[in-house]
Amino acid sequence: MSRKRRGQWLAGLAGLSAVGGLAGTTVVRSLTRRVADVDPHRDEDFDLLDADRGCVVTTSDGVPLAVREVGPKDASLTVVFAHGFCLRMGAFYFQRARLTEQWGSQVRMVFYDQRGHGQSGEASPHTYTVPQLGHDLEAVLSVMAPRGPVVLVGHSMGGMTVLSHARQYPQHYPSRIVGVALISSAAEGVSRSPLGEVLKNPVLEAARFAVRYAPKTVHRTRGAASSVIGPVLRAASYGDDKISQSVVAFSERMMHDTPIATLVGFLHALEVHDETAALPVLAKVPSLIVCGDHDLLTPHEYSEAMAAELPKSELVIVGGAGHLVELEQPEIVDDALVRLVQRATPSKLVAMTRRLRERVRTHG
Repeated sequence: MSRKRRGQWLAGLAGLSAVGGLAGTTVVRSLTRRVADVDPHRDEDFDLLDADRGCVVTTSDGVPLAVREVGPKDASLTVVFAHGFCLRMGAFYFQRARLTEQWGSQVRMVFYDQRGHGQSGEASPHTYTVPQLGHDLEAVLSVMAPRGPVVLVGHSMGGMTVLSHARQYPQHYPSRIVGVALISSAAEGVSRSPLGEVLKNPVLEAARFAVRYAPKTVHRTRGAASSVIGPVLRAASYGDDKISQSVVAFSERMMHDTPIATLVGFLHALEVHDETAALPVLAKVPSLIVCGDHDLLTPHEYSEAMAAELPKSELVIVGGAGHLVELEQPEIVDDALVRLVQRATPSKLVAMTRRLRERVRTHG
């Protein structure tokens, strides 16, 4: 399906859902039924990150960000994860679960909820911009990883956060930021993607006005705005392959829990952002670009365009996957992240491998 056709399909779905028509309801229900008959993740504890060491990092404008970390504080490398739009740090559940075992004591992983998401504080709607998210990431790094090499991982809006950070803090690359992963993301506004068609819906414009100029009426716009964007996010989250019902329920819970002010505020940010100036900065470090070939929100053309500007990049297009590729095909994403760390810290990985071999010889 062409990008234009996909955009028309998503916009049509949004329009049907917004008016609450029977046809729209039927489409949404048919999408939610596209799950695996056997659920391999039925017993997963998707709240695993809640049990990790936690703290609060306060941004430059006073917003408290919820942070979790796992791994030794003196690990030789820190990997920081920034989640996407209408999600929270738990979107990296599978990476947290597997890579902890893969990397052991050599890597510390840091996760945080973006402003207005998850357990982090809400903020003034005018701060819901991609440049501000770049500043927030710098605040997290200043507290959680003030020294030592760091690899940044961003999904969707989190990838835009990483790009914004690189543009605004180029002095950290490659002196401190030694590697970057951009998952299902884009370097510039998505107004030309299928999502751009949806953003033209007048219901969203009304919700944006309420958030900025009539905050007391925001609760009245929640249902209307959610009926526009909610079905679109759910439909675009996963590809054609059957997906675990538990994973679908988890991602939908994250989306449903996102405040309406956050939803409509960042929608505009996704539409207009431009962080292409970050690409020459990221060209200095090894990078990983990942996208599903069924991603309707940030189509793989965006990832291919970024990879073409990054000579040290690995491009991974995941067949059959949608926008939430790290939840849908976690093994592919995990393996790619392992390769990125190996490329970004070759000397440390050589030493790590040597120690592991010596341990095997010693203990048989």
